Amino acid sequence: MKVSIFGLGYVGAVSAGCLAKNGHHVLGVDTHQGKVDHINAGESPIIEDGISNLISTVVREGRLRATPDAGEAIAETELSIVCVGTPSAPNGKLDLSYLASVSRDIGCALSKKRSLHTVVVRSTVLPGTVEEQVIPILESSCGRKVGDGYRVFYNPEFLREGTSIADFFAPPMTIVGSNGVDLPDIVRELYKGIDAPFNVVPIRVAEMLKYSSNAFHALKISFANEIGRVAKKLGADSHLVMDLVCQDTKLNISKAYLRPGFAFGGSCLPKDLRALTYRARELDVNVPMLASIVPSNNVHVDEALGIVRGTGKRKVGLLGLSFKAGTDDLRESPLVTLAEKLIGKGFDLRIFDPLVNLDRLVGANKTYILREIPHISRLMAPALSAVLDFAEVIVIGNTSQEFKALETHKFHSEQALIDLVGLLKGKAPQGVAYHGVCW
Repeated sequence: MKVSIFGLGYVGAVSAGCLAKNGHHVLGVDTHQGKVDHINAGESPIIEDGISNLISTVVREGRLRATPDAGEAIAETELSIVCVGTPSAPNGKLDLSYLASVSRDIGCALSKKRSLHTVVVRSTVLPGTVEEQVIPILESSCGRKVGDGYRVFYNPEFLREGTSIADFFAPPMTIVGSNGVDLPDIVRELYKGIDAPFNVVPIRVAEMLKYSSNAFHALKISFANEIGRVAKKLGADSHLVMDLVCQDTKLNISKAYLRPGFAFGGSCLPKDLRALTYRARELDVNVPMLASIVPSNNVHVDEALGIVRGTGKRKVGLLGLSFKAGTDDLRESPLVTLAEKLIGKGFDLRIFDPLVNLDRLVGANKTYILREIPHISRLMAPALSAVLDFAEVIVIGNTSQEFKALETHKFHSEQALIDLVGLLKGKAPQGVAYHGVCW
């Protein structure tokens, strides 16, 4: 396959070398003549383990060369990969000037080409960039809409400096963003022979995945470092601690707790976070990431409150009060906090939880709820139907099996449904105004 790669920096040079090694004929494009000259001389424009030998080999074998001419690259290839940099401005905003420039160059070149061409954006960009900036520039420069002689996809990279060649040939997954267009064989051909899950998703999902992955990596490093500082002060071996943390693939290193939904609660997580951060303060150890977790959780409760307020309705039915389904534990339940906030804002509230019976609550559990909501008994409904008949806004607070009956419930035309746990995502009855807390 004939492939052009725009941008011969870190990602572009590695991608060019690896694709050429896989048998493709690659034409690199860069406005920096020095990078072009390096490639054509069989030299790498970047420092990376193994890249010099790789580029020297594929240039010598005639599968890689470079040019500063975008028109030549588009005319001579069938697929173009955009790998230009998206550096950060001092305020954190992405500088998309290189991406905009290369999009114009590609668009102008496409205006002179009549055979079908495929454009794959690989630069790291925030969700919406391809649809709202790259495609409009291409269309304006080309004079034709996407689909008329060319198509556009997004393909994030997961290359780590120092191991990028190995990462290219053994990625955790291959992701291609496509909006309503069947993925052509030419895109799949790019990764032929690479053993990794191949996923085709909406473009914005693919764009967001790259940022989610990098943020998660940064989060994990910061978490391990903060735990390490506290552990050191307390005389515990932080490496052994984290080795054991990673042995738990059921909860710690798994899909558990990585599903967007409502805030956490219960008798363990909030209490233990407070205890750990309090002890860190006593030890004069600064743990800003750990200290930010509970405030972040509180913001999520406020987000749910904002969605309720945004409906403009006053009668609210809360389905679920315990911090998760399958228990009657109300201690530090975010649903109790939400109920308090709703009451404080003057909403007329009714609550139903099939497992919460005030007469059976005992000990700290009962003490907690009576302290937080002294008049809780008059807010509790005896059955799900009572809440559904009463409320203008129904809030699903946990994943109780009983609440799945809402899939077939006939809502009134004026009722709104707010789902905090994704129970009815994609399954909400027709006609009801459905809202997710973070989807």
